Amino acid sequence: MADHLLKNIPYSVLDLATVLDGFTATDTFKTSLDLAKQSEALGYTRYWFAEHHNMAGVASSAPVVLIGYIAGNTTRIRVGSGGIMLPNHAPLIVAEQFGTLASLYPHRIDLGLGRAPGTDQVTAMAIRGENFNAVHSFPRDIEKLQQFFSAGNNRAGVRAIPGEGLDIPIWILGSSTDSARLAAEKGLPYAFASHFAPTYFEQAVSIYKNNFKPSPFLSEPYVMACVNVVAADTDEEAERLSSSVKRMFLGVITGKREMLKPAVDDINMYWDRMEKEAVEQMLYYSFIGSAKTIQENLTAFVAKYGVNEIMSTSHIYDHQAKLRSNEIFAGLFKG
Repeated sequence: MADHLLKNIPYSVLDLATVLDGFTATDTFKTSLDLAKQSEALGYTRYWFAEHHNMAGVASSAPVVLIGYIAGNTTRIRVGSGGIMLPNHAPLIVAEQFGTLASLYPHRIDLGLGRAPGTDQVTAMAIRGENFNAVHSFPRDIEKLQQFFSAGNNRAGVRAIPGEGLDIPIWILGSSTDSARLAAEKGLPYAFASHFAPTYFEQAVSIYKNNFKPSPFLSEPYVMACVNVVAADTDEEAERLSSSVKRMFLGVITGKREMLKPAVDDINMYWDRMEKEAVEQMLYYSFIGSAKTIQENLTAFVAKYGVNEIMSTSHIYDHQAKLRSNEIFAGLFKG
């Protein structure tokens, strides 16, 4: 049962381009390419980057550039955004950028769209300026993108060149029920950020599936869940490695964001009881352990929520340990 269930599930990677303590963004991009090449060889379906700004430990402020970098140095794996924060950009510019990517790397580019700013409010104001409330235009801006990508836009006064008539799948990303309703209404695939926002995951998936309207893009609901993964040869080693991501989320809840720190033997030295509970709540959908442990937990997760695809994100300081985790995780889907 377990083997059969996971064998039917595509598996993918979300790379947040995390900067390690003691290293630089340049180092991060080199290890991202290394991970992407390995992921392609291991049969991963997608390799996505997310748009973030004003975060010292996250180097993915320009996902379009990183998508081109990875796609240009791989051959088969789909590369895309998880996501582009659409209210930060004019739809025409996004259409042209992804049209360029899809022209360079045909049938390999995904466009995941989110409505959050991907940063703090002050930085969002610096990005959006007078368009600070553009989040309210998110549904309409998606329609503009779809129009720019359509072959029927060839007689319009404003056209996306390149972009027009190209195969560029659009995904709706979300961490709330609002995004679920929008994805269902538009008949688009839905990717949920359960790796950091688990609270509304179950409700959002239910809303999406129950309200889904078939479209020219998708005939039935398609849910991808992004989860945290730290896999190792033993449960004990995985727990030790997971101290890095736990310290990273501790920085999020305390407002003391830092570069990703090395693993430690005793994470309890770094948090109090309330902080621990807050971090563990954010990391609720995390799969930490050996292959056997993760397979059992992941199979139960897929069976319970009926997700169509799993996207893993792994904040592991040691690059070789991260590659090993990626390898172990891929093995779960091959039986």
